[in-house]
Amino acid sequence: MKNIIALGVLPLLSLAGAAAIAPRDAPIYDAVIIGGGPSGLSALSGLARVRRNVLLIDSGEYRNGPTRHMHDVLGFDGVTPAYYRWAARQQISYYDTVSAVNGTVTSIEALNNNTQFNVATSFLNGTTGTVSARKIVLATGLQDILPSTPGVQENWGKGIYWCPWCDGHEHEDQPLGLLAPLQEAASMVREISTLNSDIIAFVNGTDTPDARAAADKSFPNWQKYLEIHNVTVENRTIARINRLKDGGEHPADPSLPTAPEYDLFSVDFTEGPSVERAAFFASFPDEQRSDVGEKMGVTLYGGRLTADGSKGLVTNIPGVYAIGDANSDNVTNVPHALFTGKRTAVYVHVQLAREEADRELAANGTTVTRREEDFDLRSIWNEMNPRGLLYAGEFKQ
Repeated sequence: MKNIIALGVLPLLSLAGAAAIAPRDAPIYDAVIIGGGPSGLSALSGLARVRRNVLLIDSGEYRNGPTRHMHDVLGFDGVTPAYYRWAARQQISYYDTVSAVNGTVTSIEALNNNTQFNVATSFLNGTTGTVSARKIVLATGLQDILPSTPGVQENWGKGIYWCPWCDGHEHEDQPLGLLAPLQEAASMVREISTLNSDIIAFVNGTDTPDARAAADKSFPNWQKYLEIHNVTVENRTIARINRLKDGGEHPADPSLPTAPEYDLFSVDFTEGPSVERAAFFASFPDEQRSDVGEKMGVTLYGGRLTADGSKGLVTNIPGVYAIGDANSDNVTNVPHALFTGKRTAVYVHVQLAREEADRELAANGTTVTRREEDFDLRSIWNEMNPRGLLYAGEFKQ
């Protein structure tokens, strides 16, 4: 592990006083976690609490990286995503059995009937390295596929957002635009009906007979619903979106969990006059940020890494787990990402404990019945999984 770079070196992560979680030499880790967003950090924390020997590898790319603030995370409502990650690492750094490095995982090789995995990584200084682990946790996340329309990518997460829970409250009662195909407009209005009433749906040329038929199927009486809410459908082709005012220029008291953000944009079209809006609620497709799971054989379901919720979010490959936005439970928010990380941490520890118990008993010439084994595993699960905010559910095998 001589080529590993400590977390603190990444400029985008280097907040004052940040504690690097130093890597340490190990012939084989109990687990390697790939991805340093909320789900990966949650899994690392859970495994640290039971003194598992774990390495987290973080590429430094995060879906919520462009956003101004995180919301709906109790105790951290209104902080920046970078601050949240720093605070999480700061706390985890006090546990000496876990470590983290900056790097991009390029491949994962399963060996010995999925009892060992070799993880190849490239680092910022151009070097490469390989580590081995008994379990793999994929916390690799998603990335949004943004259109090439000028102004969308530049302003993504700063007045143009996709999650009402994450960013909608800061733009409540402001003139809002929807950026979505026609067939999604009514469902999006329904989702934000308690936040905004002055809404224009910029459907960007998708108001076609086929789109109307699709809308009729997905949302019967969608036209009447839009009329009830006084929603204007704008079908002209968008040429660009221009920022007129930056709602983040003069932030409110940073200790506040929420405060209004007064952005202002103009929408230019290929023909006709421009239209001004204060913010946009968008619906764009997304994809896996990393292909390492798919390359090693994890099945994709609806573009997500298949994960069995009844078995700790294990994938179709034994010993490999998928958590956070990347997995197939199709829930994408920070509180849920934290839950999935904790749930998998509990399950991984239990599975490792089972394997260790089997080896110890085999070495002693003792055979354990399945009923006795399950009883022991249930006790482990219940002890490290108390009921509370991050309760990971009943024991299931």
